[in-house]
Amino acid sequence: MAVTVADVARHAGVSTASVSRALSGADGVSAAVRERVTAAAQALGYRPNTVARSLRTTRTQTIGLIIPDVVNPFFSELAWAAEEAAHQHGYSVILCNANEETERQDGYIDLMLARRVDGLLLTPVLEESSALRAVARQGVPMVFVDRAVASMDAPVVRADGHAAISQLVDHLVKLGHERIAVISGPPQTVTGRERLTSFRNAMRAHSLDLPEELVRFGNFQADSGRRAAAELLDLDELPTAVFAIDNLMTLGVFQEMRKRGLRIGADMAVAGFDDPPWFQLLDPPLTTVSQPVTRMGALAVDMLIEAIGGGSVESHLLDCELVIRESCGETRALGGKGRRPDQTP
Repeated sequence: MAVTVADVARHAGVSTASVSRALSGADGVSAAVRERVTAAAQALGYRPNTVARSLRTTRTQTIGLIIPDVVNPFFSELAWAAEEAAHQHGYSVILCNANEETERQDGYIDLMLARRVDGLLLTPVLEESSALRAVARQGVPMVFVDRAVASMDAPVVRADGHAAISQLVDHLVKLGHERIAVISGPPQTVTGRERLTSFRNAMRAHSLDLPEELVRFGNFQADSGRRAAAELLDLDELPTAVFAIDNLMTLGVFQEMRKRGLRIGADMAVAGFDDPPWFQLLDPPLTTVSQPVTRMGALAVDMLIEAIGGGSVESHLLDCELVIRESCGETRALGGKGRRPDQTP
């Protein structure tokens, strides 16, 4: 049978009220009593009833984290960073994978609300849903990560890739590329729209055309990147470079080019977005726009904890960084470690 507060009290020789105060860290308990209670609880294997405690305090010390694709290395690292930060705050994290499906995302939101989480961290699949509106109506603190919902007044922490994408296009142009294709994400997402807009603006700054045949759309997953690459490689006039705005879609580009026997960096340049460790292990290592994903995850938790405590929270926009490696034809003297645009090989 489960060990109760009364069992701990009998073992320590104190009242149940003293046990409750000692284990909760409340004032008015002597060091000696707190030590006896702690020793008794450890000896008996006592575990607090968190459900009962939450009913008394209205806090569960849990955070819900819903990400769109747990297989995506970006979101895996984001979840790790968020859990680490939450642990430092004394919170546990309930992680759910929406699989880029709005229906599944909304189901998990309902589950989180039923479990009375203290707040939600969320990367929305699309811009709005009935479940997201329910969170707002119920006043549950919520912070968006990586993707925002323009119609909702909730803080967001995400990265701004505009400057790094502009640097990437500058880099490709200096290497002699003019016919550059892009594989974008769903236009219903903020990240999909913004990265494509940044790419168009950078091309325009060099007076380069971006015909619609060189614009393809994926769903942030590898298969969609492979299909988009196949469409580009079937064109009568091929692009000389391809930029995919997500790491898994970039992987799909690699797969399709390898399938067709094309040499990346020699027959066609390839650049990506995000910078998981395996980008350095590809052959050739990948030039990419890197996001500060660990900082995003930790900052999002800090923001949510502040909101849970009733504080005022503002959104944060973090800078991305272009990392130049060999997949666009750069010299192999770099050794695959990469450099910033302001560094020389």
